[in-house]
Amino acid sequence: MSANPFSRLAPFIQEFIYKKRWDTLREAQVEACRVLFDTPNHLLIASGTASGKTEAAFFPALTELYNLPSSSVGILYIGPLKALINDQFERITDLLKEGRVPVWHWHGDVSQAEKTKLMQKPCGVLQITPESLEGLLMNRPNAIPALFQDLRYVIIDEVHAFMGADRGIQVLSQLTRIERMASCSPRRIGLSATLSDYETAAGWLGAGTKNAVEVIAPQGGRKLRLSVEHFSFPDARDEKQAEQLELARKAYYDFVYDNTHLKKALVFTNSRSDAELTTLELRRIAAKREQRDVFHVHHGSISAMLREEAEAALREGPGPAVAAATLTLELGIDLGELERVIQLGAPYSCSSFVQRLGRSGRRGDQASEMMFLCPEDEDEEAMLPARMPWMLLRAIAVIELYIREKWVEPLALRKKPVGVLYHQTMSTLKSMGEAEPPDLARAVLTLPAFRGIEPEEYKEFLQYLLQTDHIQRTEEGSLIIGLGGEKIVNNYRFYAVFKDDEEHVVYNGSEEIGSITTVPPPGYCFSLAGKLWKVEEVDTKHKALYVKSAKGKVDTLWLGAGGDVHTRVVQKMREVLADSAIYPYLAPGAVNRLERARRLARESGLLKQVVLPAGGDSLFILPWAGSKQFRTLERLLKHNLSERLALRSIVPMEPYYMVVAGKVDNKTLMEEIKKELAECEDAGDLLDLDEAPYLGKYDEFVPPKLVRTAFAADGLDLGGLAEALGAVNDLKG
Repeated sequence: MSANPFSRLAPFIQEFIYKKRWDTLREAQVEACRVLFDTPNHLLIASGTASGKTEAAFFPALTELYNLPSSSVGILYIGPLKALINDQFERITDLLKEGRVPVWHWHGDVSQAEKTKLMQKPCGVLQITPESLEGLLMNRPNAIPALFQDLRYVIIDEVHAFMGADRGIQVLSQLTRIERMASCSPRRIGLSATLSDYETAAGWLGAGTKNAVEVIAPQGGRKLRLSVEHFSFPDARDEKQAEQLELARKAYYDFVYDNTHLKKALVFTNSRSDAELTTLELRRIAAKREQRDVFHVHHGSISAMLREEAEAALREGPGPAVAAATLTLELGIDLGELERVIQLGAPYSCSSFVQRLGRSGRRGDQASEMMFLCPEDEDEEAMLPARMPWMLLRAIAVIELYIREKWVEPLALRKKPVGVLYHQTMSTLKSMGEAEPPDLARAVLTLPAFRGIEPEEYKEFLQYLLQTDHIQRTEEGSLIIGLGGEKIVNNYRFYAVFKDDEEHVVYNGSEEIGSITTVPPPGYCFSLAGKLWKVEEVDTKHKALYVKSAKGKVDTLWLGAGGDVHTRVVQKMREVLADSAIYPYLAPGAVNRLERARRLARESGLLKQVVLPAGGDSLFILPWAGSKQFRTLERLLKHNLSERLALRSIVPMEPYYMVVAGKVDNKTLMEEIKKELAECEDAGDLLDLDEAPYLGKYDEFVPPKLVRTAFAADGLDLGGLAEALGAVNDLKG
């Protein structure tokens, strides 16, 4: 560790540290000062939650602004969520009270008056989302030089939430565009609690710049308190089983209630629907027991006011408070001293597990505590793979991979991000007003994420946009946005590169409750914000619903699927099933369910072969591969082998198994899969000639030929599938 840099920090920061009664700076903070004070390098801070990453980035950066004030915005902070920006805004505002360094935040919930003040006198720290930054670059290009001409630092929070995703490509493109438009060369600081692949992350952070990236990754230990319990829901085939199912569901929600209602607790779910249903059930239990309603919901479709109420109750409220949440509270919002974190179901990734685990144990010597509750349907008469407790196995797998091996999913960067290519082409052209074709190509193809796009591909891409009227050629030969493109670009939804379903805002009187994607008719009852509502009126023109409180049936109005699972997680699930170890964090119900699953796996030969008989002319395929590789196998079967082997049906139960029916035995099918994998060199061969599957939000506006190329490069993985199937053979016995 470097020498203590306390004396080099600005006086107001020293005073802040005194007031907080910190005895010493943390390792990440000391090392960040060394890099930012004494080198020209970018910085990646990869340390656990509550390790002082935010202060590590801001202390030296703000000291520079204090000693040498900037003539524009000096620090640009980019966060993935408005809630995180609001949280950090409050933290940084407190830090800067004495420093006289202004701090601004900019997103959809910030008033126009505040934004105008910043535009009139750009200075200090600007906190913003990628979507709002896109709006600035597109609609106010002439203001960019004044806003950022003296930009010193860009801080990207929760970098793992951007890398490997379209939003990450967008952010890197935005930074390069700002540097060109404002003639500035800011240093970049990335913050994350869940990285393991430092080399790839550092390469991503420094993309398009000449500066080296230094990585700070303190190896601090953390006390953990984990538990996993399993709940079996019987199949309700008759009245008796229906009663048993109702009792099982009651026991499950009573367990959640008993373990949360007297605490400050966070209940993570894997979907908005589950968050809503859970809160509704917990409130019903509280009413039945005549106890306080301390329950909240927090997800992306809840109004900002209700989300902030939930955050305040957890952080500052005097008594118990429980929030059921999705990934909106997974990222680094400081919720204070939470007593318990519960995960309903299993996270789809180790990365998500680490983030959620980090919501507790953030103060002093407290342990990080997380309780997994795995509710799964159980039908003894179901087909063999359906009798496996996949959720329980996934919970154990992510725990074992992270706790024992410190493994987190590696980053997978897109090779052909054609949807974002469209987005940045249109955004750049909108910003420029008009451009000569070579100038537009140079501006876009030199952005870091598009180095894999060939000039000839881009030429065909522009020709396609001309044909579809998304761009037009002027009489002088330059390009402008066409009528078709204006409909897309001149909509606030264009600022985002992630897929977002069009939502209707829900009002109870004049109070905004949240929003829903599926619009029900008047008289219909549904759940939102953990309460039941009845639709009184649908305003289609203004995309609004007016409701009143109700006591009817429960329904959820969001569509959505589970997350992707990495091959390493699925293979660890297989290892858990093949093992005989009893993990110390398993509660009795989980131990019993795991033992029964292991016995069934041994007796059935489930672990000994990829393809096994299922009775009649049906076969089970268990590739023990991740979601991407599983989908590759599904395509290989349907496109290349189905007709040749006379397979009449292929039913995927992603990513764990498939049920295949046809006149072929298991050994022959496995041999044909291996043979096809050995001979198939191009993943594009798994697509029909007229097929162009979309991977991103704007792929529909891209030439089908380029979409096909992109899907083959980024949506399929022949090599990974072959490797996964080979690993199953290696693990036999």
